[in-house]
Amino acid sequence: MIRSLYSGIGGMNNFQTKLDVIGNNISNVNTFGFKKGRVTFNDLVSQQLAGASSPQEGERGGTNPRQVGLGGSTASIDNIQTQGSLQNTGRDLDMAISGDGFFQVGDGEQDYYTRAGNFYLDENGMLVNSEGLRVQGFGVDGDGAVDEAAGVGDLFIPAGEQVNPESTTDVNLRGNLNSGTDDGDNRSVRFFATDPLGGEQELRLQLTKDAENEWSHQTQFLDGNGDWADIGSTASADINFDTDDGSSLGRLPEGFTISIDDPGGLGDQWGDAAPIALNMGSVTQFNSPSTVEVSSRNGSSDGTLESYTVSETGEINGVFSNGEVRLLGQIALVNFNNPSGLSKAGSNLYEVSNNSGEPQVGFPGVGGRGNLTGSTLEMSNVDLAEEFAEMIVSQRGFQANTRMITTSDEILQELINLKR
Repeated sequence: MIRSLYSGIGGMNNFQTKLDVIGNNISNVNTFGFKKGRVTFNDLVSQQLAGASSPQEGERGGTNPRQVGLGGSTASIDNIQTQGSLQNTGRDLDMAISGDGFFQVGDGEQDYYTRAGNFYLDENGMLVNSEGLRVQGFGVDGDGAVDEAAGVGDLFIPAGEQVNPESTTDVNLRGNLNSGTDDGDNRSVRFFATDPLGGEQELRLQLTKDAENEWSHQTQFLDGNGDWADIGSTASADINFDTDDGSSLGRLPEGFTISIDDPGGLGDQWGDAAPIALNMGSVTQFNSPSTVEVSSRNGSSDGTLESYTVSETGEINGVFSNGEVRLLGQIALVNFNNPSGLSKAGSNLYEVSNNSGEPQVGFPGVGGRGNLTGSTLEMSNVDLAEEFAEMIVSQRGFQANTRMITTSDEILQELINLKR
């Protein structure tokens, strides 16, 4: 009777623990990045009343051991690291991980890990979580590329940052020059170039048919009187569409350019700006209408940072008012050999434990780490229907164990009543 009493007490404790975990799951059903818990049980040691015996040759068979179990106990409380559903928020600084991995945040002394990607900017422009812990990632070097060699650090987003204008140095052309154009006729391409002060100036490239497969060029700009004026330019080779140099028929040599070597001639605002290269490697000469146009160019006016976007690889790109997009930094993700071994620290945070393994920091989408989705948050992975079903099972299990205690008590009472 004493054994059944203590087994009942142990069972009640087990199911109470399970109900506690279920209650915590349900209370966090709308917590961003929350991972549900799960309780598992195992049986305790069994008291052996009789051991097993071997079969006796020619006599009788063997017998199994006779054992009485002494109840059960809680074996584990697991963190179930399955993917939660993603919800679009439309907010620039919300981020969700699709796959494995954690965001790394810290206060300069202690690092924490989280799946909740609702981030904010503090007054210093630091990217932080709701607790003010700074989000960790890779910065940008002087060339505007991710500086992986410097390791991870606090991410800084300069809200309202101004960028200086950049003058045009490359203009890319594409399209066709009609091979049937009469000698002496020309085709012109008009385009804009940005000066070092951020102003826009209209230019024109004149291409004149001199002979079969041969063309000449002249670059011009609109002067202060609104007239086209010549500006000196040089070509890397004659504009010749024949095959003497081994190029394909109807195409210019790869890397063919026309260069405005002294943009200062366009006006004082250009100063000693770098030459402007007109890249014509994609221009053809076939017997079809002329379609030469500018496909792209660099150069931009001054601008102010207006918004941000986050790529799948964690790159934070700033969008400026002048249309320019610049890399501001890259979010780092961390994975572990045993993410279920992380220790919960509250506020949607985890800490490294003795059984989680060391943090493996790197880029999203690399080394088993998941991808990022911007303007999106990961919801809790709690399934309410499943939790309610487990709650009913736990409630009935708890009730059954209380009945075992009361039944054992009644039997003991009957034994006591034998002597009156």
